[in-house]
Amino acid sequence: MAATLLAPSSAPTYLPGLRLTLIGSRKLSKTTTFINCSAAQASPPMDGQRHSKKHVAVCGGGIIGVCTAYFLAKKGAAVTLIEKSSVACAASGKAGGFLALDWCDGGPLSSLARASFNLHRSLAEELNGPDNYGYRALTTLSLTVTESQQSGSKPSNKANSLIPSWVDGPARSPTTIGSTQTTAQVHPQLFTKTLLNKAVNDYGLEVVIGKVERVGVGEGGRVESVMIEGGRVVESDAVVLALGPWSGKFELLASMFRVSGLKAHSIILEPKEADAITPHALFLSYYPAQGEGGKPMDPEVYPRPTGEVYLCGMSSEQEVPDDPETVSGDPASIQVLKRVARTVSSHLGEEAQVKAEQACFLPCTDDGVPVIGELPGIKGCYVGTGHNCWGILNGPATGAALAELVMDGCASIVDLSRFSPARFGRPSA
Repeated sequence: MAATLLAPSSAPTYLPGLRLTLIGSRKLSKTTTFINCSAAQASPPMDGQRHSKKHVAVCGGGIIGVCTAYFLAKKGAAVTLIEKSSVACAASGKAGGFLALDWCDGGPLSSLARASFNLHRSLAEELNGPDNYGYRALTTLSLTVTESQQSGSKPSNKANSLIPSWVDGPARSPTTIGSTQTTAQVHPQLFTKTLLNKAVNDYGLEVVIGKVERVGVGEGGRVESVMIEGGRVVESDAVVLALGPWSGKFELLASMFRVSGLKAHSIILEPKEADAITPHALFLSYYPAQGEGGKPMDPEVYPRPTGEVYLCGMSSEQEVPDDPETVSGDPASIQVLKRVARTVSSHLGEEAQVKAEQACFLPCTDDGVPVIGELPGIKGCYVGTGHNCWGILNGPATGAALAELVMDGCASIVDLSRFSPARFGRPSA
């Protein structure tokens, strides 16, 4: 029985020597069985000779899959990245790209987030992140904004030096919650594509566009291959499933744990006077004019070095569609974000050009903790999913840790035991 990952697509195409623009975007053994659910310890590393030639299929072209593929290829693996639609077409292309060093301290994500924040910084030096994908440090503020029922009644914020000059709406109670040492940003789509481009050009990574249907497992319970819709088989010593919110539509994973989708909306604006917008990320407690006094909304505003301003919020759990290309924003939610934008700043009002109205699904687990590690009962089959709103931040360390686990048998950059899929028990029969 085949597990459906995404909606049916045309026959897969093989893209050797893929080049990505930064502007814009084998045979089966007789003993092999294709499985969709199975049920336990990390596989030992391959011997030295095989280590350098180990073939790994990474399924999923979002930030987790691309980061994993990049670090695997850099460690000498022969990597095939399999993506059903297009690279970074979902949350990895539509997220805000906010990075924080210590916001996950005190919880299970602390070590992962800190390692990944620092890895983002070193990757930016290696890949010229400021120019190639908008990496920069930020000052991050918390603000309370109360929408006025009377248009045009915007109080002056000049008396408060913490509030950026371009925030000329009814903002108050500013608090610095992140400094240029602890918060930063990337353009997530450009980051993902830059990393993939580097892996293709320098480390020989291969890309296949096609829908993953099944994972082939041999008699010894070890992964042997991945089957793609249309009949193509990619022989593999290891498989990494980085399917984001579509993990819940792949029966092999759905038999073990639940991944739901949180639909988050965003808009991208281009202010007329882009130079006036300073690098301050804003986390808002926003009280609408109607329903004032109730629970506030919590939109977020991220100016980008491109001159664009990204604004997100209005999220709810919804059914994840089969095809990521069909995801669109709910009109009512988009209108609320536009109202928030023009309330916060006149620069984000009528004269600002709307570059995008969009939505994406964030992958969420029931316990709020990502799933990273080897699947119980299938040697050589690994998973990386469930990162919720911290996928862009935690992509690099997740990818580096999975690459170490696959190639060396253990991860040194971060302890993965807290994220092990084994915490959910054995898969359903």
